[in-house]
Amino acid sequence: MSNIRVSSKLHKFIFYFLQLTWGIPQNILGFLVYLYVRIKHPRALRFRFREAFVIHWKLKSSMSLGMFIFMGVEDPHILVHEYGHSIQSCILGPFYLLVIGIPSFLWANIPSMRRLRRNRHLHYSSFYPEKWANHLGRKVTHQDPLDF
Repeated sequence: MSNIRVSSKLHKFIFYFLQLTWGIPQNILGFLVYLYVRIKHPRALRFRFREAFVIHWKLKSSMSLGMFIFMGVEDPHILVHEYGHSIQSCILGPFYLLVIGIPSFLWANIPSMRRLRRNRHLHYSSFYPEKWANHLGRKVTHQDPLDF
């Protein structure tokens, strides 16, 4: 039993160490957005999911910036997916925003991308940042991520 606690403590240390060093750009941005949401909506639901700080905001979409997850709807599958993005932040560090953040944002929000998904019957998670986030979220949490 003590090995599990040591492993868990080591996992948390590595997660926070990577987020606060290698992944600092997205975490600074995430912290600022988190503070803004807390100030603007002080009663917003806040909780921790594993090592991530989660807050519900008024937008319909969800987003992950480092160890900060912003949820538009209460859905455990989306939470697992967004946590997968947090793991991507640990892996890619300062390259996360360029490799994952911007492409993911465009895939989700640009009208031509929405039309492309609709016309070609593509799942949202068929795009590489989303597919990888699902894979990492499932692997780390042992829960099912979103799959639409």
